[in-house]
Amino acid sequence: MQDAYGRDLDLNLLRVFVVVAEEGSVTRAAGRLYLTQPAVSAALGRLNTAIGAPLFVRRGRGLELTPRGATLFDAARPHLRALLEAALDPPGFDPKTSERVVRLGLSDAMEGWLLPPLLRALAEHAPRMRVVVSPVQFRTVLHALTLGRVELAFTVADELPSSIRREPTIGEGFVCLFDPRHVRMPRAPKPADYFAHGHVIVSYNGDLRGVIEDFGLGTRDVRCSVSTFSHIGAIVHGSALVATVPSRIAERERALRPELRTAPLPFETGEGTVDLLWPAALDGDEALTFVREHLARIARATGAKRQRKPR
Repeated sequence: MQDAYGRDLDLNLLRVFVVVAEEGSVTRAAGRLYLTQPAVSAALGRLNTAIGAPLFVRRGRGLELTPRGATLFDAARPHLRALLEAALDPPGFDPKTSERVVRLGLSDAMEGWLLPPLLRALAEHAPRMRVVVSPVQFRTVLHALTLGRVELAFTVADELPSSIRREPTIGEGFVCLFDPRHVRMPRAPKPADYFAHGHVIVSYNGDLRGVIEDFGLGTRDVRCSVSTFSHIGAIVHGSALVATVPSRIAERERALRPELRTAPLPFETGEGTVDLLWPAALDGDEALTFVREHLARIARATGAKRQRKPR
């Protein structure tokens, strides 16, 4: 194959060759290929040169394959037909038999609650599909999608180009998470109550700024900055630090550490949406559509349960 590429063999010439062999005529082949007769003759000449041997001999008013041409025809024809069928009639996606590997990007805030039900759904409906999960967040998701490191992502995102599709799923707000054994926080704190304490923040930039500073709501006394929400509850537990976290993270940490409490923020930050994101070029990918629909269903079902849950 490397030698063939070295001789600059244009594989389109094989299609011309096969049609000429089937028709036994340059004229009829040109009609099927929507080419002129000189173009077909030139293509055959280039193929003869690349192969290094004549492929046809003239027999009366038609063409007949040489032994070298017959060998090439027998080898090329079934492969060209298979390629044409694959291009024009691609196999349908069957979740029961698909062995597709889906590259999924999840924020650390979403992985713990979204991935387990997704894997259960795949085990039931698509038992041979597999998932490779990579961490993404709002500053890195565009880069990951553009470079193909992930094919589908579920996270909060900033403005994105039109080449990225966006499907909003659930709303997510922030709350204070603290240990009441070490932090006194009113049920409805005022800004002074909030800023009176030391804080632990999650910073994807590796600095001392977090969501409150980004919103321009004030500057906290940040005692610790970490890169993910994975261990935020363990840090707050038994300490005098306050964390500002998505409400879903707070619920998870309180389930793990019942001593922890939450309080609303003393100012309005608004509720962001967590979005499903994928490249527009993958709109027709049935396997990704299948996974995307399951993710959306899981997210919305979980969000509905949270809304019905008494506070």
